[in-house]
Amino acid sequence: MKRLTLTFGAGLLALAAGAASAQNMRIGLQEDPDVLDPHRARTYVGRIVFTSLCDKLIDIDPKLHFVPQLATSWSFSADNKVLTFKLREDALFHDGTKFDAAAAKANLERAMTLPDSLRKGELASVDKVEAPDAATLVLTLKKPDATLLAQLSDRAGMMLSPKTFTDDVAAVGRKPVCSGPYKFVERIQNDRIVLEKFDQYYDAKDFAFKRVTFLPIPDTTVRLSNLRAGDLDMLERLNPSDVPQVKGDTSLTFAPVAGLGFQQFMFNVANGKRAEDNPFKNKLVRQAFQYAIDRNAISEVAGGGIFDPAQQPFPPASPYHSDKFPPTKRDVAKAKALLKQAGFDRVKAEVMFGNNTTTSSIAEIVQAMASEAGFDLSLRPTEYAALQKESAGGNFQVVMLGWSGRVDPDGNIHAFVTCKGALNDGHYCNPEVDKLLNEARTVPDEAKRRAIYDQAQTILQDELPGVYNYYQPWPFALAKKVQGFTPYPDGMIRLKGMTFAQK
Repeated sequence: MKRLTLTFGAGLLALAAGAASAQNMRIGLQEDPDVLDPHRARTYVGRIVFTSLCDKLIDIDPKLHFVPQLATSWSFSADNKVLTFKLREDALFHDGTKFDAAAAKANLERAMTLPDSLRKGELASVDKVEAPDAATLVLTLKKPDATLLAQLSDRAGMMLSPKTFTDDVAAVGRKPVCSGPYKFVERIQNDRIVLEKFDQYYDAKDFAFKRVTFLPIPDTTVRLSNLRAGDLDMLERLNPSDVPQVKGDTSLTFAPVAGLGFQQFMFNVANGKRAEDNPFKNKLVRQAFQYAIDRNAISEVAGGGIFDPAQQPFPPASPYHSDKFPPTKRDVAKAKALLKQAGFDRVKAEVMFGNNTTTSSIAEIVQAMASEAGFDLSLRPTEYAALQKESAGGNFQVVMLGWSGRVDPDGNIHAFVTCKGALNDGHYCNPEVDKLLNEARTVPDEAKRRAIYDQAQTILQDELPGVYNYYQPWPFALAKKVQGFTPYPDGMIRLKGMTFAQK
């Protein structure tokens, strides 16, 4: 009944919005976004809506390099403690007021001080914000912070009209007034969010659609059915099991991209009693486990061929991805030899993982592969919230964890492997790794920073506190008529340059 209701509702909406018109782009989302206030929001699907609604100071390109948006250029001082932006002088908010440095200052200060702002931590390195003239924004930092540009390329850098900043904080999210290519029209909770083209946008000529409608449809089967029926024009997060039928449908286009995140196996080497008798405390056993698994087979069997094998925390799109660390090939003989060197004929251990279809399938595949190499793995499926608690408490030997990923490389490595890292559930600790990763946080120069990460990874690839499995993909599916879509590793939908093919 749920499927019929959702499909019928989407069909009615398509008719109401003029689905036959080339003016309306309809996008199926996996969930309904939370509050439409970038300073207070937390959901991935909300960021997709914000991408069309709220311009940021800077953006990223498909290779994760920072590119201008509301800021035309930026530079750090010699001591890396002052960040100066030059701003566009032709940008307007949707209420007609002008975007300038004073408006940017008001936004950043709101994000830093609003009681329920979720951007405070992201801007914690900022000491003060100044607007010496209308086109210049100056951020003075408490200490060098190479991660700051990445924060300003996301919600922390999104700009709202300061005219909407009143004592009624919730009003901003009910009717957001931003400066992006599309302006807010209406929202019906759990049904639709409608945006309309902002004709005074500085790049308006590059946006073809007059209207964009976001439709939350949690059921992946229903979402795909609506796309195939013509009631959606595109959807995000296609179910991997549906990849073959989408590839075989001549009316659809499959557009996947390896995302910023990853799935990994983390080993408990020093967290509590479960670590004391854990065979994976031995580095040689961890190395043997890596040789026991076939990442390509995992991708084909469990991921519909879209789980790109991972050997490092930085995805191929990242400028910090290193060619020095290609994915390890499966080698059962080498795995057995390493176990023998470690003093084991066979290893018994438990693998904990999130209890869902995809991860269960991966766990079973790994169990079978590892058995051939000398591992007897028992499987412990666990509800995900409980898994996170158990993992943090050290109640595991091996845990399979996913991470959504960050644009800045620090977000994909520091918390997982530094001695006091918030996500270092295995309690791996190497002071030299800490030293290198802490230094990388303070170096804005990309080439110098990459060299530091390579040094840290050389150590980590040998000691293997974790084994990366695959990069988390963002699989999009589109109607064949949709032209000009480029999938980005951050999973955002950028409508610039997209059109419907002429019939």
